[in-house]
Amino acid sequence: MPAIDSRPADDRPADARHSDARPADDRLIVALDVPDAVSGLALAEALGDRVSFYKIGLGMLTGGGLGLANELKQEHGKRIFLDMKLFDIGATVEAAVRGLARFDPDLLTVHGDPHVVRAAKEGAGGSRLKILAVTVLTSLDRSDLDAALIQAGPVAEIAVERARRALAAGADGVIASPNEAAQIRALPEAEGRLIVTPGVRPFGAAPGDQKRVATPAEAVSRGADHIVVGRPVWAAPDPVGAVETILAELVSPQARRRNG
Repeated sequence: MPAIDSRPADDRPADARHSDARPADDRLIVALDVPDAVSGLALAEALGDRVSFYKIGLGMLTGGGLGLANELKQEHGKRIFLDMKLFDIGATVEAAVRGLARFDPDLLTVHGDPHVVRAAKEGAGGSRLKILAVTVLTSLDRSDLDAALIQAGPVAEIAVERARRALAAGADGVIASPNEAAQIRALPEAEGRLIVTPGVRPFGAAPGDQKRVATPAEAVSRGADHIVVGRPVWAAPDPVGAVETILAELVSPQARRRNG
């Protein structure tokens, strides 16, 4: 007779607590905003086949982030979003993107200034790497833009115009808050381009350092192709359960695109 597992259910491995796992949905990108590559790999292994797409940003760059990106891509078959938000003179951006393309990531962010976008596209060359232009960070509001001497006007209008100019310069997509996704999706320049939305928080989750947020269903219904979720997953007592809740929301009626 097999031994009876007398441990409380919450102490069991994640796979034992979530035996009916939902399949991965690559609209969900989990941000590995953890201290180092070891922690990031441990989280990815715990989430297993439930997540197919990961974001690795500047915070992990000195903690083995590029090595982790390569391992997740080459050995685990994951898609990779490098969130580097590059900004510099054209020649430097072009060289940096050319180097990063060797790691075969799927997405890479640069600031949405047209000269940066054009240089990044040159650096990407004939690779499969898609360049995403940052519009206005989701952690910023009007007071932050005032402090940075950014022109007057509603944040949404500035974000949409920056998106339009970046797409016209050749960006494969943009990074924007869910609040601006519908307006950007309506732009002629956005036809066939990607909209990736950070600042996504499941219902009831704390906003953390984000100021312009929405739920996963709201973001997708407004036109997002991918949503980026970090802290609500990696800081959750049960990251696997958190991911499964998000995956369920992504296939709910509330996530249906408003434009059909």
